[in-house]
Amino acid sequence: MKTMPQEDRPLAGILVIDFSQFLSGPLAGLKLADLGARVIKIERPGTGDLCRSLYLSDTEIGGDNSLFHAINRNKESMLADLRKPEDRARLRALLQHADVVIQNFRPGVIERQGFGYEDVRALNPGIVYGSISGYGEDGPWATLPGQDLLAQARSGLLWLTGSRDDPPMPMGLAVADMMAGTALVQGLLAALVGRGRHGRGAHVQTSLLEAMVDFQFEVLTTHLNDGHRLPERPAVGGAHAYLGAPYGVYRTRDGWLAIAMTPSLRTLAELMQITGLEGWLDDPRAAMTHRDAIKTVIGQHVAARSTDEWLAILQPADIWCAEVLDWPALMQSDAFQGMDFLQKIGRDCGLSLAALRSPLRINGQVLKSGRAAPGLGQDTDRIVSEFALDASGNSADEIVSRHVAP
Repeated sequence: MKTMPQEDRPLAGILVIDFSQFLSGPLAGLKLADLGARVIKIERPGTGDLCRSLYLSDTEIGGDNSLFHAINRNKESMLADLRKPEDRARLRALLQHADVVIQNFRPGVIERQGFGYEDVRALNPGIVYGSISGYGEDGPWATLPGQDLLAQARSGLLWLTGSRDDPPMPMGLAVADMMAGTALVQGLLAALVGRGRHGRGAHVQTSLLEAMVDFQFEVLTTHLNDGHRLPERPAVGGAHAYLGAPYGVYRTRDGWLAIAMTPSLRTLAELMQITGLEGWLDDPRAAMTHRDAIKTVIGQHVAARSTDEWLAILQPADIWCAEVLDWPALMQSDAFQGMDFLQKIGRDCGLSLAALRSPLRINGQVLKSGRAAPGLGQDTDRIVSEFALDASGNSADEIVSRHVAP
């Protein structure tokens, strides 16, 4: 597929100053960069974003781990020590040029540094400012660590996931961080559109907990309007606590088969030649009231054939089903390869690695970018020069006072 040039992307010309670390805030910056924004990542000298040393495996790429590369590609890195007046002055000068600011510190931290929303708005009244916290800016959980697994645990997702006899089950990725970053992007884009119409900036706020609660809005809405009854996880092939048989995952002779929707239980039983379901086939409520018994019978029958054999029977009959793939099988599939989802990214030093592109396509073009995550502070000198952040003949105090609104 053809790649859309950076200058043709919707956010070309938008400048984002990103104070955030780890995953949720940098994910928001990544999504904006893929859409064409220029993202300058502010990092502390010496260590930089702590995510640089948060290893998912023992794979190190150019001095940084794979997670940092995944979440910070297509950005620039500028060093700033917020304890130093001259660096604070540089940032205040730079923020006057910004369209968007992102931060995900605990509530009160960035405000104490002098770069909270009100501080930045005094410098730049049209700023669109995005904040991600763990559990909101006030309340009894506000000062607790805003970490992904902990947010999943408090949100109810661990309790909801899996089969009945399973322990609480987290998802196999940092879903709270991902969802919070994605939610923030939605708000930032809306605020940018609003600013283009009425000229006013905005403070967009979300939290890991709010994103996780919203992630469950479908089932929570049922719970809130169903006498506050709690769902029961299925005992067999858990997939969705509110959906009846056959919805779930079943072991086949050589793998696994996911079965979702079917015209009727009778249709499925006839296609699969299942015996033992006769007492439930004409009861529209049986799929839920006898869910575990029905799924047990289906599971015993599914185990007798291979996954491919079942797909050949069920898919032509419009039974919604799928094989369960691991990553190698997914990436070897014609469907995945036709999406042109992989890309090569690198640094000028010769570093090269594989990465994924943005999931979006605009006018039939994909949003790839060949630039890897920046080396720590690699763009500092160029940014300082470009924006004249060290004004000749001015002391740090003079630079600060010049950029503070009366």
